[in-house]
Parts: sequence; structure tokens; C-alpha cells
Amino acid sequence: MGFDAVDVICRKRDRGELSTAQIDWVIDAYTRGDVADEQMSALAMAILLNGMDRREIADWTQAMIRTGERMDWSGLDRPTADKHSTGGVGDKITLPLAPLVAACGAYVPQLSGRGLGHTGGTLDKLESIPGWRASLSNEEMLGVLRAAGAVVCAAGAGLAPADKKLYALRDVTGTVESIPLIASSIMSKKIAEGTGSLVLDVKVGSGAFMKNVADARELARTMVALGTDAGVRTVALLTAMDRPLGRKIGNALEVEESVEVLAGGGPSDVVELTVRLAREMLAAAGVSGKDPEEALKDGSAMDAWRRMITAQGGDPDALLPRAAESMTLTAPASGVLSRLDAYAVGVAAWRLGAGRARKEDPVSFGAGVTLHAKPGDLIREGQALLTLHTDETARFTRALEALENGYAVTPAGDPNLLPLVIDRIEA
Repeated sequence: MGFDAVDVICRKRDRGELSTAQIDWVIDAYTRGDVADEQMSALAMAILLNGMDRREIADWTQAMIRTGERMDWSGLDRPTADKHSTGGVGDKITLPLAPLVAACGAYVPQLSGRGLGHTGGTLDKLESIPGWRASLSNEEMLGVLRAAGAVVCAAGAGLAPADKKLYALRDVTGTVESIPLIASSIMSKKIAEGTGSLVLDVKVGSGAFMKNVADARELARTMVALGTDAGVRTVALLTAMDRPLGRKIGNALEVEESVEVLAGGGPSDVVELTVRLAREMLAAAGVSGKDPEEALKDGSAMDAWRRMITAQGGDPDALLPRAAESMTLTAPASGVLSRLDAYAVGVAAWRLGAGRARKEDPVSFGAGVTLHAKPGDLIREGQALLTLHTDETARFTRALEALENGYAVTPAGDPNLLPLVIDRIEA
């Protein structure tokens, strides 16, 4: 059945519910080019302003999935589990998490993305490893999974192509913030990826897309409902992004820190969140075997990491890129580091070259920020607080501007931080 695009737009403009048939038609017609960009822009704005109910969002998500292929891992001899993070500063959790879960008995087929703006991208981080390849065919993905238990790679063009087209449109029409459209964008790709279970890490705070707990909880509940309705066992954690995660921000720097975690060390917040997410993934997949803490201690997670990197063409023993220049900022006074804003640090790392303003921009693998103190730490005047890394000294000026009000040292006081894990949401 054909519909008229204007009628569909007007129905949502007037706060009406779109029927399943209308949603199927408009997504298919837009993907084929029969609905114009300006018409889909108007519909996206109407959805942003007037929302969608659970049935509409589920229909919208399924319609986007049907525009492309759906991967199938049913031939594997172990359950599959995946994780998705909404993004943040220093969020390198996928890197130690995927091999850790593989070492504990589940397969982890993870499709990841690149960074844009102040949030880092998993593929950019892994591409700092010499030889590592992000682009794999479905057959190659299967081969890496069987060899290493985990694969992290780029999504192919055939996976939910409607989402790629619609996301680019939302980015330039002021409709990115719509929770129904965010949820359907994320979940259309994750459901099409074919995993049997999914754990969502929904970040909250200045360095995250969701700035407050209420909005993050709404997004998490929407995504959990979408996964559940599609037959994927889905749970979500709300986690803190009011300060950076870990002590290293930037592509090669975050690989270094991930390897520290896999070696049984690393910052306590990265270790805690990695282990918590690993346990959630294993429980969602129905796998009960080795505990993630044990796998970090006995070296099996590191073994899985080395197999995964090697299977994707990388050299796990290669030296990682280093930035040519560095600058260290010191504490202006003695006291407590009472604030270290995630967004400010993320923007600084971006301006140093670790991120990109446009999708086609290159990144500097060695650029970024090293944190020598975390909020709540007692510090002395003159003590190193942050070290900035870049290949171009001219970049220091803009990075320093980003950090100008990004941290504070006070005589005493509680930093008033969000708990690392704020909430857990399931169907």
C-alpha cells in the first residue's frame, strides 16, 4: 500500500500515532529515495516534538532493520553476547571487555564505530595498533570469532542502511536529541547484528550525550523494551560520565590502558566497570563458568586479546604511536581535586588531534590527555595534574582554552560525583 508523505508528516505533527503500515512505507520509501530529505526532516522534527509510543518505536526499528541484511550466528556452538555504549570520554571498555567475555565462555561479535567530536571511537583506538583491520567481511568475522572468541569491527554498508541515511539527516536538522530516534538508531543496528543478548552502557553526565539521569533512564528503558520486543535478552546499566573514565584519553593511550587492565592492573574505575559489564553479558547469555575477575588474574583474558588482535591483522607486541610533543599542567594550589569535567577533557583531547570534527577527518593516534589525579584526590601545589599530548604544538592553545574552567582545586570538600554504576534496567 502506498501513502502520501505529507499525510504521514501531518499525522505526527498533529500528535497522532503512525500505523505500522505507514511506518513501513515511509522508511522503505525514504531509503529508496521516493520520500525526499526535506520531507523526512519534517517528520523527524515532528517525532522530536511529539514523541512515539512503544509500538511505534518498535515498528520504526523493525522497518529500518528490514532495509538491510540481518546477521545470523546460530551456527556457533556457544551463545553470543554484545555490549553497546552511548559514548563518553576515556570510555575504552570495549577493548578489554570483548576478550574478557570471550575468555569466560561467550562469543562476542561487536560492531563498533568511529569517534566524532569529544567522544572517542572504538575503531580509531584499535586502528592505532599496527596492522589491525576494522573492515571485515561476514566470513572473516566468523573466522575471527571462531579463532579468538571475540571480534570488534566496522558495520558493513548492508546493515540497516536506512539508519545511516536518517542519522546523517538528523545531524544537520537539529533532531539528534529525539529519544525514539536515538533508541531506534542504536537498536536497529544491534538487533540486525544478530546477537542473542545485549548489555547497554548508557552514560550520564557532562561528557555523555545524556546529561541527566532522568533522560538517560528514559533512553535505557526505551532501548531495553526494543531489544526485548525483538527477542534479544537486553539489560542496561546507567553509568557515570561526569568525569573521565580511567586515566588515559586518546586512541593509543586508551589501548595502553586497556592492556594494563587485561594484565591484571589498570585504574580501579575501568576495572570495576569492565568486570560488572562482563558479568552482565555472561548472565544475559546464560553462560556460567569462569568469573571475569579470575580471567583477568590468570591471563586467559589477555590470551583472548592477543588472539583477537592477531586474527584481525594486528601485532599485539608492536610499539604504539606516541605524540611528538607534550605539556604538563600542574596544581595551582594544595588541596582536593574537587572537579575534573569530562566534557572539558574530551574537548581538549579532540583539539589535540585525538578526535575529528567531520567523519572524513583523520585522527592522530598518539594525541590525547593523561590524568595524574582524579576527583577526590589530595594534591600538592605544583604536582602534575594533566599531561597533554599532540603532534602539533599549535594545538596546545585551543586545548588549554577547553580546560580553562574544566577542573578545580579546593581546600577541602566532597567532589559530589555520580556513583560509577547509577542504575540497572531490565524488562
